[in-house]
Amino acid sequence: MALTATPACAQDSTPPTPQGDDIIVTGTRVTGLRAADSPAPIQLLSAAELSRTGQPDLIQALAQNLPSVQAQAFGSDLQAHNLQMKLRGLSPNHTLILLNGKRRHGTANVSIAGGPYGGSAAPDISFILPLSIDHIEVLQDGAAAQYGTDAIAGVINIIQKKADHGGMITATGGRYYDEGGKTYAIAGNIGFAPIDNAFVNLTVEKKKKGFSFRGDINPQVYGDNAVAQRYLTLYPAIRSLPNYPYTNRILGDPSVDQTSVMANAGYDFGGIELYAFGSYGHKYARAYENVRTPDVIVSAAGVPFYPAGFQPLEAIRETDYAVTGGVRGALGAGTFDIASTYGDDFVAVHVQDSGNAQLYRATGFTPTEFHNGDFKASQWTNTLDLTYPIELGLAEPATLAGGLEWRRDTYAIVSGDPASYYGGGAQSFFGYSPNDAGNHSRTNFSQYLDLSIKPVAAWLIDGAVRHEHYSDFGDTTVFKLTSRYDISDAFAIRGTVSTGFRAPTLAEGFYSGINVAPSGISGVLPANSAAGAALGFGGLKPEKSTNFSAGFVFHPTRRLSVTIDGYWIDIRDRILISSSFYGFRGQFCPQGYTGSNASRCVAYNADNYLTYNQQSVYNAVATALGGEIPSYVLLDVNGERNIDGSVSVQTFVNGAKVRTRGIDFTANYASHFGAFGTVDWSLTANYNENQVRSIAGLPAPLYVNRADPSRSALIDRYSIVQLENSTPKFRATFGAFWSRGIFSLNLRESYYSKVYALESTPGNGPLRGADTIVPVNAAFITDAELSARVLPPVTLAIGANNLFNHYPTERSFEQIRNPQLLAGSRTYSSNLYPTISPYGINGGYYYGRISLKF
Repeated sequence: MALTATPACAQDSTPPTPQGDDIIVTGTRVTGLRAADSPAPIQLLSAAELSRTGQPDLIQALAQNLPSVQAQAFGSDLQAHNLQMKLRGLSPNHTLILLNGKRRHGTANVSIAGGPYGGSAAPDISFILPLSIDHIEVLQDGAAAQYGTDAIAGVINIIQKKADHGGMITATGGRYYDEGGKTYAIAGNIGFAPIDNAFVNLTVEKKKKGFSFRGDINPQVYGDNAVAQRYLTLYPAIRSLPNYPYTNRILGDPSVDQTSVMANAGYDFGGIELYAFGSYGHKYARAYENVRTPDVIVSAAGVPFYPAGFQPLEAIRETDYAVTGGVRGALGAGTFDIASTYGDDFVAVHVQDSGNAQLYRATGFTPTEFHNGDFKASQWTNTLDLTYPIELGLAEPATLAGGLEWRRDTYAIVSGDPASYYGGGAQSFFGYSPNDAGNHSRTNFSQYLDLSIKPVAAWLIDGAVRHEHYSDFGDTTVFKLTSRYDISDAFAIRGTVSTGFRAPTLAEGFYSGINVAPSGISGVLPANSAAGAALGFGGLKPEKSTNFSAGFVFHPTRRLSVTIDGYWIDIRDRILISSSFYGFRGQFCPQGYTGSNASRCVAYNADNYLTYNQQSVYNAVATALGGEIPSYVLLDVNGERNIDGSVSVQTFVNGAKVRTRGIDFTANYASHFGAFGTVDWSLTANYNENQVRSIAGLPAPLYVNRADPSRSALIDRYSIVQLENSTPKFRATFGAFWSRGIFSLNLRESYYSKVYALESTPGNGPLRGADTIVPVNAAFITDAELSARVLPPVTLAIGANNLFNHYPTERSFEQIRNPQLLAGSRTYSSNLYPTISPYGINGGYYYGRISLKF
């Protein structure tokens, strides 16, 4: 539990209240519980701490202040527009996001990548405005029995401002040290009282962020290798492509243009409060995809549509909104809270500056912009929460809490323009066809009971049980037991044990994206589909977890507090994206194949042939496509086996047992130096270890490679290594906030231990295609901000995140990059830095901010 003494904002002369004295609402049903008395580890972040992040982004604010939170550095394809965060190295889906204590709806933009971010469809908190926030309560403890699904790693409860007067306007601008990422954000917050005993608090923000680029030259069209020389001879116009020779711009941030509005309102009449809050946001974002050469789209006569090649962009137009209305207040000696929340996320997917090669070759026409399809997700939640004190003759009256929740979730895929999926589809991102489209929904009804007692004044015991019924997979019951004992006023011990679950999101169960390229078919098969059932997968089950934690709280003086909490989380049936399974892979030819291209076949091995040419997979993909595999995928222009062709598929599966163990540490001290000002010191640290204990076996219809089972494993070794090693095992942040008069200085030093991934090396390199470790070495990252209150209502601030412009470790030039360079591989241009970096890939960012308080 963090008991940080929250420093006052530079523009606010009101002395702060130590956070240990703040009343919390997360992780407990007891009314009026102080953070200092919490039986579970909870950290508080004030509005002032959030404002000193620099980049106007809530994920960055959380990641920079809390060592147990890691922000995603980079995402490919649709992930690029909705970066996520993970708590304690688990999936973003394992952290429940609440706004004012009410469940926040998830995004429609599901991640289909492997590793810890795979399958994530957590709320897009970029639509939650930092200027609207009063404080954030982060419960670092399993809480499924209290709040339901998603709360395996913990709960982040974002509490909005309730001020009925005054406000603030801020303008922030910044950019990366080296290139790109130019950002500006203008935000305003105002509170007013339309009538007596009522408040309305409004926040609006306009934010724009430019592209960044962290790649290298594109040796496919530059240099003296044979590939580049061929292209430059045939297509000299390549040199005119923007940013030549740095033409492959995929490694970097997308551009974002976002407008958001948030409101919070309440009216109190005689101990009963009517309340409402909501948000609306629109995001237009574009991300570079891999560059294409002129020969990708040509006419029947071989004339290029783009003489210089082209740099396709993937764009989204996203609309996200939510509204909550409710009434709460006293009910006799107890309390009640009735609320209804509706949230909706709509993502329209487009491809720009592209084309459809097959359509152009066949008709002489192709669009250059495509509408690839839409994603829709909604959530309607209705809750009743009751509390009542019960006199049991103990040190204090017990608190009995109970409640009901009914929820309806929907998820839909809408097919795109026919040109986006005709033949090989739009270049860089295949459109969603009618075979992918569908509307899905489910309902959930849950009930919970929570009892908090104090047998003696120093001992708190809290127990919760929750039953949930889902319309698609049935019933589950979970519990939680929490206890805290104050040995003295300065020292307390605490611990929890709980079981949990996470229902698979509808996106995990029904996402469908089968891509048909000129020589291959690949993509994601819905887990809850007839084709998935034919492969033996069937529907997804909920994840189950067991959580343990134990620790102590030590605050010998009001100025000093220390907490240490250890945790142990076992997750069974963890939902992950599977390996790729093949129904056809041309290079693995049948025994005795005698075609004219037989010399290109891999030497025949029955085990490998059966692994990469599985009839069950072939049939499943054909079913997903409406019954037929295009002949050009299977046969080349001579009617022989297409050596370059392939038919493969992935799906979401209950794939692994995972164990997470770690320790959270916090220490805070407030010091006063008289005329030299005050300094609030903090040290927070997290040790975290993820271990994949076992991988589920393959369903019976799939072939198991006998000589090398890893070739056919349900979850590939690359994903396993990333699950275990992409989160720093040790992360620590040391902070110091100094203030004196009109000046303040915030310093933050963060340490990240080494992380790494496993990657396959180029076949022409020294390792000849063998796997190698790709590390991001340990690093110290410094953030700093200096502010001055130049006039009573006006504060100026300048600062930097990653002050010394530190970049992650580059991939090995000898083992990986030089072989790609010599081969003229486009991949060389986009793999300079490992994207698992826990502190990003863009280097330093500097900014300035002006704030006007009124």
